[in-house]
Formats: sequence, structure tokens, C-alpha cells
Amino acid sequence: MNKAPAEAAALFREVSSGLRSDNCKVILCVPFIDLLTVANLASGTAICVGAQNCHFENEGAYTGEISPSMLNKIGVNHVILGHSERRKHFGETDEMTNKKVKLAIESGLTAIVCVGETLLERELGVCDKKISAQIKKLLNGVSAVQVENLIIAYEPFWAVGSGKYIDSYDLAHVCKVIREALSSIYGDSSAEKIPILYGGSINSKNSAELLSIDDIDGGLIGGASLDSEEFLKIVNYT
Repeated sequence: MNKAPAEAAALFREVSSGLRSDNCKVILCVPFIDLLTVANLASGTAICVGAQNCHFENEGAYTGEISPSMLNKIGVNHVILGHSERRKHFGETDEMTNKKVKLAIESGLTAIVCVGETLLERELGVCDKKISAQIKKLLNGVSAVQVENLIIAYEPFWAVGSGKYIDSYDLAHVCKVIREALSSIYGDSSAEKIPILYGGSINSKNSAELLSIDDIDGGLIGGASLDSEEFLKIVNYT
């Protein structure tokens, strides 16, 4: 929840003018009030625009909500769903997120679906089981054809915004668990095509190490994305 439209426009221009690599797909997921401004600026560029959430219905008596079809109609092509902060602060469940995922994809959006474990779950040694079960719940009813519009973002809940990040060995293991869970649902061929991102206190100092891990296809960048210089160091390195 940062940046009014004028500030978002300034950040977009700084990022777009500083891009040096065409090997990295950049998706800017901005607050609802910034979407139209950023979508207009991004039109005709290689930068994609995403929302940070959407509702699980396309219309109706849901005051204050934004539907996937509304997002699609203003040039938004991605949406983050099931983020740990949505779960923590607003009580969103896997079942609720699953409804959003299905409707978002049906409405023409690519769903960036977040999975992750709490610190207690990691300490109890149930991380693998939690992640695998979560993926099956979140993707229930999503077909093998629809996974073309799917991205998985692994964000250990305890690392988001904390300055802590998972070590590379554990991260590689979790990403393997994610890939195996996807394979069990869609088969190896389809599972390999689904990008996996890492999110959780990723910055220019640790991104080279984290993004070099097998099965990691990119980052879900949080606080570092608010600083164009810091964000560009990550993007241009890849």
C-alpha cells in the first residue's frame, strides 16, 4: 500500500528507462488507484501490469471490491492472489483464494498464486506437507490448459517484510516440493512450464544467490521494488 498515481507514474518512468535486460519479464503490481495510470504508461512496452488482489465474483453487491473482469478491461493482465498479508490481515483462506484463481484465469488474467508456511510450521517440520496440500487446494478445478496463465510465488510467511530470508539449500528443497506437487496434478511436462517465483525480503544483495537456484524463475519483490535503483539492480542482473 504505497504510492499515489503521480508517484507510481514517476517510479514507472524510472524503472522503464533503466531496464538494461530483455531476458527478464517485469510485472508491476500496483495499488488499485494506480492501475489505470500505470497501464496507460505500460501500453506498447514490454512491462506488464498486475493488481495486488481481486474478488471471486465478476459483479454484484460486494461494496469496495474489484472484479477480475474490471481489471482486464483497463489493461491489467496479472493479479497476485493469496498473499500472506491478505491471509494475515483479512482472514483469506485457501478456499477463498481458489475461487479467485479460477475466476481470474477465466477472465483473461494470469494468476500469481502465493504459497508459504508459518515459522511454527517450519519449526515443526511440516513445511513440505503444508505446501503440497496448499497447492492442491489453491489449484482445485484449474485445468492443465489453464495453467498457461498461472505463476506460483513461494513466500515463507515469516520472511515477508522481516528482513529474514530462507537459506539457499532450504529454498531449493521447497521449490522442488512445489514442482513435484504441480507434477502430481498436471504431469511433468505441464508442471515444468509453470514459473515459480520467490518472495520474502529479496533485495539486490541476496537476489543473485536466490535467483540462481534451480526451479526459481524469478522474484516476487516487495520493499525493494519501491526504490527504482534497488529494483533495477535486481532486474538488470538476471
